Amino acid sequence: MTSDIPVLEQYPKTLNLRDGSKVVVHLLTAEDELHLYRFFQRVPASDRHYLKDDVTSPEVIHAWTAEIDYERVIPIVAVAGDRIVADATLHRSRAPARRHIGELRIVVDPEHRQYGLGRQLIRELVNISTALGLHKATFQLVENREHPAIMAAHGEHFEEVARLKDWIQDEWGNFQDLVFLEYPLKEMETRDRY
Repeated sequence: MTSDIPVLEQYPKTLNLRDGSKVVVHLLTAEDELHLYRFFQRVPASDRHYLKDDVTSPEVIHAWTAEIDYERVIPIVAVAGDRIVADATLHRSRAPARRHIGELRIVVDPEHRQYGLGRQLIRELVNISTALGLHKATFQLVENREHPAIMAAHGEHFEEVARLKDWIQDEWGNFQDLVFLEYPLKEMETRDRY
């Protein structure tokens, strides 16, 4: 299936982090099931609260690793040693009217934050999006909770296009704004040419 998507043949690849360490990024496979489950167990419950799926469920993780459909979701993971330290996915709609847009989702192990890994994974997913001919890449992030991720996205030329006031409720019942960020990929192609 990945041979139908040539850009995915670049994996695995090594990324250098700001602290001098390295991680290997590869496509998620069925063999990653237990490592992915353990990764999400290390992610604080306060972070997992904002994810769209129950990543503590072995059934959810099994479905993700056993039923990989690269036409719908392109999942990549960053590995340090024998541990997954980040999960990054590019989601594409099945609806023909929305096939031109990709949604990025990234979760980084707390021990590997602050070293530029999230930002490099944003770049990886943007490059995949561009190679797939998508028109836009999008991110949905919670204003106060995910401020470092918002700053990383801004650093990679994502722009805020909408803010939904009090759209998200935190674990204590407080309301937070949901920020929609967008990267116009077609403009990037033009910008890179000149």
